[in-house]
Amino acid sequence: MSHSHPHNAKHSDKPTSCAHFINGRFVEAETKETFDTITPATGETICPVSLGTARDIEQAAAAAENAAKTDLRRMSAADRAKMLRRIGDLIESETEALAQLETLDTGKPIRETLHGDIPRAATNFHVFADLCAHQKLDTWLGNDGARHTVYREPVGPVGLITPWNFPLHLATWKMAPALAAGNPVILKPAELTPLSANALAGLLQEAGVPPGAVNIVQGLGTNKSGTAAGESLVKSSAVRAISFTGETVTGSAIMRDAAAGLKKISFELGGKGASVIFADADLELAAKTAVNAAFRNAGQVCLAGSRLLVEASVLDSVMTTVIEETRKLRVGDPSDPETTMGALISREHRDKVMGYIEHARTLSGVEILVGGKIPTNCNPAGAFLEPTIIGGVQQNSRLIQEEIFGPVLTVQVFHTEEEAMELLNGTPYGLSCSLFTRDTARATRITREARFGLVWLNCWNVRDLHVAFGGMKRSGIGREGGQHSLDFFTEFKTVTVPGPARN
Repeated sequence: MSHSHPHNAKHSDKPTSCAHFINGRFVEAETKETFDTITPATGETICPVSLGTARDIEQAAAAAENAAKTDLRRMSAADRAKMLRRIGDLIESETEALAQLETLDTGKPIRETLHGDIPRAATNFHVFADLCAHQKLDTWLGNDGARHTVYREPVGPVGLITPWNFPLHLATWKMAPALAAGNPVILKPAELTPLSANALAGLLQEAGVPPGAVNIVQGLGTNKSGTAAGESLVKSSAVRAISFTGETVTGSAIMRDAAAGLKKISFELGGKGASVIFADADLELAAKTAVNAAFRNAGQVCLAGSRLLVEASVLDSVMTTVIEETRKLRVGDPSDPETTMGALISREHRDKVMGYIEHARTLSGVEILVGGKIPTNCNPAGAFLEPTIIGGVQQNSRLIQEEIFGPVLTVQVFHTEEEAMELLNGTPYGLSCSLFTRDTARATRITREARFGLVWLNCWNVRDLHVAFGGMKRSGIGREGGQHSLDFFTEFKTVTVPGPARN
């Protein structure tokens, strides 16, 4: 990349190391311990990564507390907006290098990182730069003449814990609003994908972000001694809020650890999304969209439409298109622009997903319609898996009730609208779903019935970064996006001045 710090990748060069970023400087772990980050497409080691512990988190927290009292406190909203815009511009200028780095680290196709993930990371900063510059005071004049003014103040140091499926995209989705609201941040990226956060640190230096305003500690979420970076970040007394995206089970553990310090929490957790296709839908559009929803990023998306619910009378027609489209997917080398599905995040995760497919083979009446195997045309050391479609699955099956987080699409059939909604809502999750119908009265009914935070009508993953994003049930707590994100990272202070005294 354009700056020359040894911890940053230059264009397509493989990085040689990956450190923490604390108080504006790249530093090794206090213990000097490292772990390796692996490229999922070949199983090769990319570079050693600093293994953060409680001691590194303490240093980051001290730097963040200092930044909260000094540089960030003195910075006006207009200056913060300018800083965010600079960061977004720098990400944009390094799109290609960052996309190659993200593809190397995640195994996802270069076409997704180049045209999706990295541009979105830049947009995150640009959107919150605009919002930051236009925050207004709320003032209320009471009937008694009293003036009530609601001021916005930073929460203080905040902890951001981000997942491996969209590393830079989701780190910036949290970092931008946290900084916009005037908070210093400590980011703990997923241990499987440390590289783009490390590259971002170099861009933060270039953008003139004050020391301590952004700290990045690499490492594990938990370990046996309770000193891992993630756990220590959640327990740190300096950290006033935790924003986490990841597994529901991890969310529960974070909630327990955060409870002692009464920290604010925002969780975007697991999903078990569905594409529901009614007979009156545009069937070709619905089928093609359902395939994209199921297999984008090899199904490693919280918003994935991993269930397909089809009205019985159009099952054959829909499935012909679904199977046809799935067979068109090109699984292979993620750095090849023609590849449409890359590797899964790790061999271990691929084996876990394969476990669900093996389980499906043991169930009576269940049929693997497409895929279900490790592809023979890919690097055998890579974490590849064919896009897989499984039919005849019962609602109470693990395949329906648990988040598989891989390229596996289950198919279920319904006969009535009521049955469709029962199947749709019948899992512990409630993040997103897509409903396909041309009937406007039905569309109104079913969008109200769907117990999901995000409901797409005749589309999937159409986003606006200002609207509420998050899930119901076991899919999360709170909402991200636009003003919702800024409100989470804000304390509100109401100052009241009494009206003129009355005789």
